[in-house]
Amino acid sequence: MLFTSIGFFIFFPIVTIAYFIIPHRFRWVWLLLSSYYFYMCWNPKYLLLLGTSTIVTYISGLLIDRANRIEDEKKSIRIKKLWVFASFAINLSILSIFKYFNFFSESLNILFSSLSLSINLPSFDIMLPVGISFYTFQALSYTMDIYRKDVKVERNLGKYALFVSFFPQLISGPIEKSKNFLSQIEEKHYFDYYRIKNGILLMIWGFFQKVVVADRLGMLVNTVYNSPKSYKGFQIILATIFYAFQIYCDFGAYSDIARGAAKVMGFRLTKNFERPYFSKSIKEFWRRWHISLSTWFRDYLYIPLGGSRHGKLRKYLNTMFVFLVSGLWHGADFTFIIWGGLHGAYQIIGDVLSPVKGKLIKRFKIRTKEFNYKLLQVITTFILVDFAWIFFRANTYSDAITLIKNMFYFNPWIFIDNSIYNLGLDSKEFFVAVVSIIIVLAMNLLQRKRDLTLQFSKQNIIFRWLIYVTAIIAILIFGVFAGYDAQQFIYFQF
Repeated sequence: MLFTSIGFFIFFPIVTIAYFIIPHRFRWVWLLLSSYYFYMCWNPKYLLLLGTSTIVTYISGLLIDRANRIEDEKKSIRIKKLWVFASFAINLSILSIFKYFNFFSESLNILFSSLSLSINLPSFDIMLPVGISFYTFQALSYTMDIYRKDVKVERNLGKYALFVSFFPQLISGPIEKSKNFLSQIEEKHYFDYYRIKNGILLMIWGFFQKVVVADRLGMLVNTVYNSPKSYKGFQIILATIFYAFQIYCDFGAYSDIARGAAKVMGFRLTKNFERPYFSKSIKEFWRRWHISLSTWFRDYLYIPLGGSRHGKLRKYLNTMFVFLVSGLWHGADFTFIIWGGLHGAYQIIGDVLSPVKGKLIKRFKIRTKEFNYKLLQVITTFILVDFAWIFFRANTYSDAITLIKNMFYFNPWIFIDNSIYNLGLDSKEFFVAVVSIIIVLAMNLLQRKRDLTLQFSKQNIIFRWLIYVTAIIAILIFGVFAGYDAQQFIYFQF
């Protein structure tokens, strides 16, 4: 069930109204049933995998908690590590079979063939279950939180199942930590007009980003990236810039709709984006982009590997490993691994060159607090991020190389002879796309130093409702009524 489908616009009000009518002690049951129904709308068979992950991590939590009570500390730690290993092994095995088996099988077949070995590993025609990467990581975070004693074990299987399957963020996050969410299930959420209104406003902003911005930009991006040999120079550059905003608005839209829907019912989900394209370094970009996943990798992979505690070489190895794993998490293809490797290399090179950069700043007396210097940092960071997006979006590695080769072709006349409007968007659609990007960036800037929701709530009621109506009309005209074809969210494939 897509957030942008008619089904969701029927489903969500029914779930919400019933949630506030049902007595508090039964609400978690209603949300659990609603969440499972929401997931079954994709494919009822997927529920078996979601249930398996839930039960495995739930039982591992109980076993780890029992091991915590063993008086022999060494024995306690040994047993806890065993259960943590078992939980991770089972869950990651399921994820690997459905998401990575064919990738590794095909890769090994290529390797065997290059070595003249007559070994042919089989492949399976299986569909990737939606949301499996997200709910698997969320469930595994509970195992680690119990192991670290960051949260008390949840003995109610149903409430724990709700933590894993809460429908607003089930498919594409944000990836919630158990210590942030489980306690909210016990809270009494009352019908609060202002909270509900703010939640709906956040959802409306999400719908705008998706149906007006992301899907429109996707028309041009798909045209170029699906035929990389047919386009050159500024056509590829434009498509790549558009993709940067497509994926940001697409994923940001899902996160905002999820957060807004949860807020309507009284739940607080993690903010997943914080003006990422205004970052002044790659390190800062990853503090602002897909925050819940970045935090997951930091807390449950980078730090356990040793983080930066064992010297710079170990730090760089850990950084690169985490980004390679992050790339693989996003997709079973070498293009995603290269994308992750590029971001790892960016961070390592940036750290290595930091002393040189400091000396140059001092030598040439560069004023780092001035606007022009900060703007240069933002532009440089965006270029690096956008270049890496080529591998993320390209259908194959060879397509990515073709796009990069063809990108270095000087053809500015496409902006004069109107051939730019042959890339999937006519002149009117192209204009709407550019204006939409400007609106998104403007909203990002306005959010920098102020709470827009609070500021907006202070305005006169006539002005507020004028904005409400204008926003809804804009979504309907420039989204649904503009030949709009509902597209899946990009991160559904991960």
